[in-house]
Amino acid sequence: MNKKLVLLVLCFSVYGYSQKKQTKIKAKAEFITELMSKMTLDEKLGQLNLPTSGDITTGQANSSDIAKNIAEGKVGGLFNIKSVQKIKEVQKIAVEKSRLKIPLIFGMDVIHGYETTFPIPLGLSCTWDMNLIERSAQIAAQEASADGINWTFSPMVDISRDPRWGRISEGSGEDPYLGSRIAKAMVNGYQQHNLSKNNSIMACVKHFALYGAPEAGRDYNTVDMSHIRMFNDYFPPYKAAVDAGVGSVMASFNEVDGIPATGNKWLMTDVLRNQWGFKGFVVTDFTGIPEMIEHGMGNLQDVSALSLNAGVEMDMVGEGFLTTLKKSLDEKRVTISQIDNAVKLILEAKYDLGLFEDPYKYCDEKRAKTEIFTSNSRKEARSISAQSLVLLKNQNQLLPLKKSGTIALIGPLADAKENMPGTWSVATKMENAVSLLAGIKEVAGSSTKVLYAKGSNLDYDETFETNATMFGKTLHRDSRSKEELLAEALKVAQQSDVIVAALGESAEMSGESSSRTNLKIPQAQKDLLNVLLKTGKPVVLVLFNGRPLVINDENATVPAILNVWFAGSEAGSAIADVLFGDVNPSGKLTATFPRSVGQLPIYYAHKNTGRPLSNSEGKFEKFRSNYIDERNEPLFPFGFGLSYTSFEYSNLKISSDKMNFGGKLKVSVDVANTGNYDGKETVQLYIRDLVGSVTRPVRELKNFKKIALKKGEKQTVTFEITVEDLKFYNSDLQFVAESGQFDVFVGGNSTADKKVSFELTN
Repeated sequence: MNKKLVLLVLCFSVYGYSQKKQTKIKAKAEFITELMSKMTLDEKLGQLNLPTSGDITTGQANSSDIAKNIAEGKVGGLFNIKSVQKIKEVQKIAVEKSRLKIPLIFGMDVIHGYETTFPIPLGLSCTWDMNLIERSAQIAAQEASADGINWTFSPMVDISRDPRWGRISEGSGEDPYLGSRIAKAMVNGYQQHNLSKNNSIMACVKHFALYGAPEAGRDYNTVDMSHIRMFNDYFPPYKAAVDAGVGSVMASFNEVDGIPATGNKWLMTDVLRNQWGFKGFVVTDFTGIPEMIEHGMGNLQDVSALSLNAGVEMDMVGEGFLTTLKKSLDEKRVTISQIDNAVKLILEAKYDLGLFEDPYKYCDEKRAKTEIFTSNSRKEARSISAQSLVLLKNQNQLLPLKKSGTIALIGPLADAKENMPGTWSVATKMENAVSLLAGIKEVAGSSTKVLYAKGSNLDYDETFETNATMFGKTLHRDSRSKEELLAEALKVAQQSDVIVAALGESAEMSGESSSRTNLKIPQAQKDLLNVLLKTGKPVVLVLFNGRPLVINDENATVPAILNVWFAGSEAGSAIADVLFGDVNPSGKLTATFPRSVGQLPIYYAHKNTGRPLSNSEGKFEKFRSNYIDERNEPLFPFGFGLSYTSFEYSNLKISSDKMNFGGKLKVSVDVANTGNYDGKETVQLYIRDLVGSVTRPVRELKNFKKIALKKGEKQTVTFEITVEDLKFYNSDLQFVAESGQFDVFVGGNSTADKKVSFELTN
């Protein structure tokens, strides 16, 4: 046989094996039915069990406490294990030592990136760029899947209108329309419309539902609201994720209508499955089932049965399903069909991920070495991070800074690379993050002298700082006295041409279980800022935060404020790119900044009252809806964000002043770049329904477009309005549009005053 023929035979052999490998698994329904017919009750309950193993040391998986349960088929998946080697070891126990060799699913909190970390979700939302947001999730999936992970507990889409709640940092702000767009982008980024790809991972939308509206802004606290508010204001982003095909849903900790979400059948079955058509599985949050005991819903057996009956399929850590459902089945408190349905949904997810065909599909060590924290991913992260920053103030065009002279960089967040990735950055290697000091030195170049002083600690209270710098997010507390720190800062400031003050929150001052009642910058830093302002030098405040803060004093005294959130592993470089004008800031707020904590909750799409203020200056009026001691309006409204250039809106037009239920309208506006820099502007369209069968918000975001304009360039931006944009849930929870008058506002933020009107007619 000649060499060509041998090669041809080999090629056909390889092709035949490849084809055999791809087709050896039966069609999903047949495969899972056959597999379930072989399963014992204990093995079925095992599939519903999601324990955490801790990060098992490589080489010790077989001797770990979890190994015995896996071998006995009592584990459906694990989370919090990181790296191909460790995951492969554990998967080997499942597929080689358990009776039915059912592979495990491996989850992780991949929230805003993996090792390449993007801005915290609240910051990421401020890009208003769905392509960038989807791309960030795609890169996160690429890296996580290369390291063995195939399931992420993201996106978090909880609407929040109260920045006292720490987890506002983990969501996309206050608006249901924007939140829905982002939910879809994140799901598509993670899942890539194809879970069988080895670089996509299954998404898990959370926390269903209403978790972002706890009383007093206190995490895990009671939530109580009307159904009409649920459907109009809080449900849309969850539904958008379901419509995008999200593979799993996580139950929230809070109660809904007096029943904890984890045991709420109306929520999990009537709404999620029957109304929205969700086909995936529901997982609890961490110990969500046993926590219902403290809610007052019964003992572990009671709450486990309640949860399964509600429509929850997987028990994270609580082990209530594993240890009590057999007894509940005997007592007829649950049915075998409910258990079988839950098992089926979890097995279907594993099938869709390709784990039955290749349980080691995500365990490619070559990928782990070449696809994580790459130079290209870091470059993209730097670009995305720069577009999340929001310029709040720029008096006399102090920014951008010149790449010359002497800059004093002062503040506890200036040289704090461990804090740059922000909260919920569990896979990030903090040592690889870029501090602001490093970023400024890199971007400013050799012609610029950069001097540094810490200036103050995060807070005068050491215990507070300890609680706010957990999980390795240290700020390296300085033991020197307040006077010594200020003296050093003053010495550095006096040698400079401009002062950059890096102040605000630490990364863990926001996030889970980080609620605050005081939303001001800590007093130690306020004292430092006042000393710096007294030098007479120009001061730029680089504000680090995971939530809207109360910065009235700073806004009144500091000439330039750049809100930078926590911008990820490339934060320092991205912030420097904006400070020096290599990138023109284009971020827009997705959560309102209050003037006072007493205004909370605060949001732009509020309802009117029967006694609104009659003046637009915020002056107090007796027997009107206002405060004695504060104005009604926020410090910075939703959608707000400045640029180094200026944009002018003109020539707002609507194609007709009437539209029928099957028709369409076009709204157009001219936007001109009238400044000295090229820039990007997010053009926002809001609608007000003037008369409804139920009261309607003063305005609602219904569309937006982010455009790039060269200096001197003008562009006509066009939007289309259909009846779908006018629909809402009425008092009967019917999704309807009603005939009548509507106002349309277009501009650069939610206070846009350019208006056209139309009538919807039958």
